[in-house]
Amino acid sequence: MKKEIEQEEKEKTETVEKKAEEEETPTEEKKEELEEEEAETEEIKPLREKEEEEFVEERIYTIPLGKAWIVPSKRRAPKAIRIIRDFVKRHMKFEAVSEEEEEEERKLIISNEVNEAVWRRGIGKPPRKIRVRAAKDKDGNITVFLAEGD
Repeated sequence: MKKEIEQEEKEKTETVEKKAEEEETPTEEKKEELEEEEAETEEIKPLREKEEEEFVEERIYTIPLGKAWIVPSKRRAPKAIRIIRDFVKRHMKFEAVSEEEEEEERKLIISNEVNEAVWRRGIGKPPRKIRVRAAKDKDGNITVFLAEGD
């Protein structure tokens, strides 16, 4: 019994070692794929930096979501998202533009990180408060991100 178990363990370790050796020596195709991925990431980084520079105003808020707990449990997370949207509109002075003044509409965008943080524990148990970073760009669009460190 013990010998059979030991042999199985040796075989497993040998296969793991072989796989590790194969991964250490990449083929030419893998090298080309890695180089292409690096080139793509280099192209993406400057775009993100430009987005960061376009923000005119940026603030960090702690938004209380306690009023979301007043509604029935199956409506709490959507209510929390609405509370976040209303809070940011009020505090960042978001003004809805009528069609006569400008052709482009201003947008309030809530990032996926914030949405996932609210929905993390399900529809019935959103957090009691959340820290967000609201950034307004030069066009008047507001984007809400999760504050760093949260």
